Amino acid sequence: MTAATRVRALGRAELTLLLRNRTAVAVALLLPVGTVAAWRPAMGQFAEGGAAGPLNEQLVSGGIGLVLLYVVYYNLVTAYVARREELVLKRLRTGEPTDLEILAGTALPAVAVALAQCLALVAAGAALLHLGLPRRPELLLAGLALGVPLQAALAAASTAFTRSVELAQLTTAPLILLSAVGSGVLIPLGSMPQLMGEVCRWLPLTPVMELVRAGWIGGSSAGAAQVLLELAAASAWTLFAAFAVRRWFRWEPRR
Repeated sequence: MTAATRVRALGRAELTLLLRNRTAVAVALLLPVGTVAAWRPAMGQFAEGGAAGPLNEQLVSGGIGLVLLYVVYYNLVTAYVARREELVLKRLRTGEPTDLEILAGTALPAVAVALAQCLALVAAGAALLHLGLPRRPELLLAGLALGVPLQAALAAASTAFTRSVELAQLTTAPLILLSAVGSGVLIPLGSMPQLMGEVCRWLPLTPVMELVRAGWIGGSSAGAAQVLLELAAASAWTLFAAFAVRRWFRWEPRR
């Protein structure tokens, strides 16, 4: 049995568990859309001149950011903690899959749902909000390609201080709130005071959101130097999160 086959098998098992958890399904499918819809009136205050175009671009790019936060990060924290406390991870380690395969297989359904929702947001933006297709699709894809593993790694790292599934709502809240407000998900960085905007550029999700937004609007905001900087920052955060997982991830229940 190959590594890909083992990951797919673990992914299928995790998908079955995900579909049985109504709360997780609701978070994955409804919470990102609901948050964007609830925040839409406030977003109009930050759009350039209140114009519909910039507002709709912010809605779509913000929706993608919320999908990464809720569908990938939050759902995976709860999934990893639940499987750890149920001794599933410990039993899997006694078998053929490697540690990376176990983590990847557990993350596979959440990643698939997140990518499907991002694709739906892009299609909705083009068809319903009249945004057209992304001007720099390669940057949008690069943002997703870096954002998904970054959030998955941050989720695995967050389990180190999450003792139970119930506590996941508390332990994930700081990163979700900071990212939603400070990484350009709900409020564009350009609308913030200069000092605050510069500080927020150091948050983990900020370079991903900058790539996603550059993928939509293209133009001068997507200069080569800036793109390379965002790619380097997102990659550095991913490597740091991967190091944290390797160093502090717990495979046995926390008593």
